[in-house]
Amino acid sequence: MILQLEPQASVPALAAHLAEQGYKTTDVTTQHAHYLVAIGKKDFDIRTIGQLPGVRDVHQVSDDYQLVSRKWRVKPTVIDLGDGVTIGEGSLALCAGPCSIESEAQMEKVMDHLLENGVRLMRGGVFKPRSSPYAFRGLGMDGLRLFHQLARARGIKIVTEVMQVSQVEEMHDYVDVFQVGARNTQNYNLLDALGGVDKPVLIKRGISGSIEELLSSAEYVFSGGNEKLILCERGIRTFETASRNTLDLNAVPILKEKTHLPVVVDPSHGIGLRDYVPAMALAAVLAGADGILYEAHETPETAASDGQQTLNFAESGRLIRNLRRVYALRGELE
Repeated sequence: MILQLEPQASVPALAAHLAEQGYKTTDVTTQHAHYLVAIGKKDFDIRTIGQLPGVRDVHQVSDDYQLVSRKWRVKPTVIDLGDGVTIGEGSLALCAGPCSIESEAQMEKVMDHLLENGVRLMRGGVFKPRSSPYAFRGLGMDGLRLFHQLARARGIKIVTEVMQVSQVEEMHDYVDVFQVGARNTQNYNLLDALGGVDKPVLIKRGISGSIEELLSSAEYVFSGGNEKLILCERGIRTFETASRNTLDLNAVPILKEKTHLPVVVDPSHGIGLRDYVPAMALAAVLAGADGILYEAHETPETAASDGQQTLNFAESGRLIRNLRRVYALRGELE
């Protein structure tokens, strides 16, 4: 169960009382509130806990993931990035950009394209985990500083991947959303470190990860003190070879039922084939996604990485218009 605490609550006294009931407790303080997460199997009337001094509210949650569960927080979480940019229910967040940040000229062209289409979120990797050690692996911190400078001048928010604990501190002032890639979804040291920052964290589903494992990864960050979380379905590895991955759109309504966190979809990695990315993006919106992340580049054929799944600007502009139409239609259907 989860106890929401008042500022004057005596955590040791509450923990001792719950221990007598057979519960082990964890003290969690986030940007927004103070909680006591209690894990145990003994059934008793939780109203007796709610009456204790310092307890604002108490919720019984049967899931292994407690804090990210919708069983206690029914109202959906909305992530506010400032300057009118939000991710969560009530609007459709769109985020596009290249797989890898390559140059100043490339970034400027992508940003101009996004602003022309009313998009204020840009994705782009400066540290790139690549299957081959000989592939382009990003421009590193110098690239991120330039990315930040150009984005700030244009009012664009940055989503970029962090790969290891040592990068969290040096990247902190230059990102708006830390992205945890599919290969790092169960890098618990990294998740713990991101629990200690006051920046949103977007967690991608693991390459062969289950929905439960994705939620557990989010629980690591929340229990570390960071409530600003976004979940991303990006396709999983299956026996199918016709596409790069299998985009599991089943995950969208399931996650929306299980968690209060925003759920977004990355169709570029999800299917890995440019021709099919728009169809999967539109399907994701109808499935209930709060946002879409996809890859866009002026000339995908010359992209340093993942050109085969990247839209050119004409395709990207068309997709943006269609995504907004479908989102409006979803509202009518609801």
